[in-house]
Amino acid sequence: MSVINRYIAQTWLRLLMLCLSGFVGIYLVIDLIEKIPRFMREGGAAGDILQYFIWKLPEMISRTATFSVLMATLLTLGVLSRDSEIIALRSCGISLLRISLPMLTLGFFVSILLLINSELVLPHSYVHTEQIENVKIKKKSDRITFKRNNIWFRSSSMILQARLFEPITKTLSGVVVWNVDDAMNPVSRIDADTALFRDGRWTLNSTTLRNFQTTAGYAPYSAQTMVLDLNLKIEDLQVLEKDADNMSIRSLKEYAENLRNGGYQSYRYLAMMHAKIASPFAALIMVMLGIPFALKNSRSGGIAMGIGTSIGIGFAYFVVNAVLLSYGRSGILTPVVAAWGANFIFLLSGIWLSMTVKG
Repeated sequence: MSVINRYIAQTWLRLLMLCLSGFVGIYLVIDLIEKIPRFMREGGAAGDILQYFIWKLPEMISRTATFSVLMATLLTLGVLSRDSEIIALRSCGISLLRISLPMLTLGFFVSILLLINSELVLPHSYVHTEQIENVKIKKKSDRITFKRNNIWFRSSSMILQARLFEPITKTLSGVVVWNVDDAMNPVSRIDADTALFRDGRWTLNSTTLRNFQTTAGYAPYSAQTMVLDLNLKIEDLQVLEKDADNMSIRSLKEYAENLRNGGYQSYRYLAMMHAKIASPFAALIMVMLGIPFALKNSRSGGIAMGIGTSIGIGFAYFVVNAVLLSYGRSGILTPVVAAWGANFIFLLSGIWLSMTVKG
């Protein structure tokens, strides 16, 4: 049996490498056509452009691996059926589950590798591609971008509003801090010309405190400086990159928690965080769906049928997953349901198809 498992596994891996190379090659050619003329106009050196596309490979693999796994599964069974090898194995008393086991095992390992790539490799490669494109090719300054104007932040019972943030001096200008009760009624208000971040704390300068809980109007109190116990860090004022898909799970989790602690909705980033975990396991789902689909149609199209089916199933998964994630990012669905919904739907489809295949 080990010989048969090794034979099926080698066939599947060979076709996976072929499919993955083909899809990455197509992705790379399209990216080259789109970006090389622009990079050349901006004066990019050939070595920098080459490094950019080398560091882009982990992202290309991540985006094409699931579809490649599905096509490799369908093609593997298509080739075995074309050569009547499945019939020969079945006649020897080998069950369809034993035939499928090598592909299911490899699909699981591919999912784990994709998860590792997404969490450990992809964030670093994205940083390098951004640095090469913006600093070496576009000749921009290598500085972190911060939110500068009209800043709002909530921490526990305090709401801070600042007109301007200067990252070099770590100073907020035009600061207003409201203290509110559980019903969001104002308890007090602090006005300050500036707030300086030093030693992990914010120090307000030229402050005026108004207490609204006095019996007669409010009681103003002025002070030159005042220390504010506010859970706002400099990193929280950093502008999040537009392509959060290339952030790590931990970074997305921390950013979502910061938003939630500040009183803001974090649906979008929680959905993306769970999607970072769910997406790699789509490879295993595709194996589980592709096996019964290929076995049911093994005598009606062979390899051509496998390619066509891969395109259809892959497109359907992409649409369903995109729709569910959009609902998750807007808060209509919970992040877990939005991220794992497509996997669950296609897993059920694979189980149903498996039940219809004659064992």
